[in-house]
Amino acid sequence: MTVLVLGGAGYIGSHTVRALCEKGTDVVVADNLVTGYRSAVHPLARFYEGDISDRQFLDTLFAKENIDAVIHFAAYSLVGESVTNPLKYYTNNLCGTKVLLESMVANGIDKIVFSSTAATYGEPERVPIMETDRTEPTNPYGETKLSMEKMFKWTGNAHGLRFVSLRYFNACGADQSGEIGEAHNPESHLIPLILQVPNGMRQAISIYGTDYPTKDGTCVRDYIHVTDLADAHILAVEYLQNGGQSDIFNLGNGVGFTVKEVIETARKVTNHSIPAQETPRRDGDPAQLIASSEKAKTILGWQPKHDSLEEIISSAWNWHKNHPTGY
Repeated sequence: MTVLVLGGAGYIGSHTVRALCEKGTDVVVADNLVTGYRSAVHPLARFYEGDISDRQFLDTLFAKENIDAVIHFAAYSLVGESVTNPLKYYTNNLCGTKVLLESMVANGIDKIVFSSTAATYGEPERVPIMETDRTEPTNPYGETKLSMEKMFKWTGNAHGLRFVSLRYFNACGADQSGEIGEAHNPESHLIPLILQVPNGMRQAISIYGTDYPTKDGTCVRDYIHVTDLADAHILAVEYLQNGGQSDIFNLGNGVGFTVKEVIETARKVTNHSIPAQETPRRDGDPAQLIASSEKAKTILGWQPKHDSLEEIISSAWNWHKNHPTGY
């Protein structure tokens, strides 16, 4: 089986490529390297530099490589940026995926696993969030991801394409080898931002809002180790290979931690005081986002193995202390 990983030089993509290669799967990576890193790609994967909005690039790749399934990570994913520059997100995430689907249909490739997000739900109606809950995104990032899911559905109805959409919550951590990890510029995720303090790259970590209806007043999130996410993508490909029908799955640990709990755990892991500054809330931050992942466990046979917050932060610290500026 040959799997094409789009965006395979990015954070979650590179971890999925590594896991696929370690399983002995034949892997092809395509990435435009706008936010990804060539050095993050596993040496056993064949690499092509190009963009999903380039139809000729995709057609040439599909003609050269005998692709059985596609895993799609090639989307912009910064919530704040999507609010200030929505058209960038529609151009890449939606228009790029349209070109990708046209090329897949033309080349007879009928299986795709999609990196989606909890942002498709918006402000949750209940916790934990179920796949059947209302989807009402509060930002263009979530809106484009939800629209991409609908594109897969309708393309599937018309052309026989089958897809799995994986809506994950807060991806974090790093591969246990310490060779690859999280590197965004600018960084926007909580755990890497916290770890910049013991790394000497910032004086303190900001806590946005301490008046939420949670146990300590700070936001609650469901943190899921990137290696567990990678495993879920592989199980989803196998599910489609075995004839599984199109479906949507949440990926999370089903346990929420407050911002203050994450900071306190990071202090313990790094043995650093990590000063924190309380600042006003940010617009659009829900109080709680926790996943129900029972469906993925039942249908895909997925089981998170790295669900301890201390283990998650330890793996991230192992990467960041040795790569303070990323790749």
